[in-house]
Amino acid sequence: MEHVLLLLMFFIPMLGLANGTDTEQDFTWHLKKVPQIVSERTFSLESPKFEAKTKLELNSVCGIECQRKLPVPSLSDLKDILSYETVFENGTRTLTEVNVLGLMLDPSENMTTRTSSRKKRQIYGTDSRFSIYDKRFMTSFPFNTAVKISTGCSGILISPKHVLTAAHCLHNGKDYVKGSKKLRVGLMKMKSKGNGRKRKGAKRSRREASETQDDPEVVTELRRHSKSVGKKQRRSGRKQGTSDGMPAFQWTRVKSTQIPRGWFKGVSGDIALDYDYAVLELKRPHKRKYMELGISPTIKMMPRSMIHFSGFDNDRSGQLVYRFCSISDESNDLFYQYCDAESGSTGSGVYLRLKEPNKQKWKRKIIAVYSGHQWVDVNGEQQDYNVAVRITPVKYAQICFWIHGNDENCTQG
Repeated sequence: MEHVLLLLMFFIPMLGLANGTDTEQDFTWHLKKVPQIVSERTFSLESPKFEAKTKLELNSVCGIECQRKLPVPSLSDLKDILSYETVFENGTRTLTEVNVLGLMLDPSENMTTRTSSRKKRQIYGTDSRFSIYDKRFMTSFPFNTAVKISTGCSGILISPKHVLTAAHCLHNGKDYVKGSKKLRVGLMKMKSKGNGRKRKGAKRSRREASETQDDPEVVTELRRHSKSVGKKQRRSGRKQGTSDGMPAFQWTRVKSTQIPRGWFKGVSGDIALDYDYAVLELKRPHKRKYMELGISPTIKMMPRSMIHFSGFDNDRSGQLVYRFCSISDESNDLFYQYCDAESGSTGSGVYLRLKEPNKQKWKRKIIAVYSGHQWVDVNGEQQDYNVAVRITPVKYAQICFWIHGNDENCTQG
């Protein structure tokens, strides 16, 4: 496999993009000025009960057509929606009211659509997911940014001390879920084997894996390796996920969680899927590379409209599961897609890779949070999608504010 990776490193500059008509300029991270989120006042709330059940599937949420008809939120609405609750490790809770400065509301930003009409479950036809067994990929960026949340979801590292996940992994819209009172985050680590000495060239292999991961040839190699390991395990009678070399978790306590008030309120009184995101602050920092935030581009600004995410699907216990697919439709706040995913992958960071401005390097950034399988209204009928919450400029500003505690490092996304 090392030879394959080395060959790919040589050929990637020659491969270009899939259809040969897309230019590098078309797929660049465009810097955008983001609004400022400013804290106005913080006051204490009653401690939550932590009695809600985790709800992995949300029914009757505002669908695609509903999303398009929603008015652009006013400044007053946004101030209310982006105010947020913080729950601390000792169970105390606060509400912080915010102001939004430098906001440019553009009512013309409604998305063009490409609607599919498919009616299936979380796995759409042939299961296109594959588990990552090779240690060189599993311990390399971007795969090692995926984390497991103790309530049963996934998340992604976004700073040395912060994790991004879905709000409904912690709160069902009425109360905090059971288990979130003593919330923990599991970071992948490899089980020790042998004398612990690194194989010569391992560092180089991890770097090559990182740089080539999004290319079709590497995806093919990952899938081939995944199937090969699965066959060997079945022959030996071992369950997948229990063999040497599979990841264990280093569990870290969560110091505080922050959830936007928009998740609790909703635009129409229902759960607001648009704000299904939350940030967890770890009690102690980790020492691994994390994924940077990015502002979600429109479908036409993505190579092949392709997104990627990795998480810990419940039907593949103990395994890190990677998938990628094209987006089927979009609204101002949501991506609708058919990436194969099962419960447990909810909260995963959805990312893509674009060129950095005025540079030759490609860079991955998180542009959405995978919310899970949802039933939505389409043409008056219930239809199912796997849905991700887009990181818009105001959401970028809010999440960045949560990370840094100020807006000085959050002026451009």
